[in-house]
Amino acid sequence: MSATDILVIIFSAALAVFLVLGIVLIALLIRVTRQIEAVTSVAKSAADNVVNITANVSKVMAPAALLKMVLGVAKKAAKHKK
Repeated sequence: MSATDILVIIFSAALAVFLVLGIVLIALLIRVTRQIEAVTSVAKSAADNVVNITANVSKVMAPAALLKMVLGVAKKAAKHKK
């Protein structure tokens, strides 16, 4: 066996190792990408829920604030008449 044969064997073994490592890393990358997609989906859902809750609260609070202002004016008017 000559030196070139030994180098070919070493390089082909290294290539096989790197090929297997590349396949494993690609599989892990695909798994992580799917997990990230699931997390972003949950985060988007939570953000949508917060937006809906905020809209509902603002719908309730706007009339409540108006009522508070009207009652304040009515109390001042009642005090002023006395």
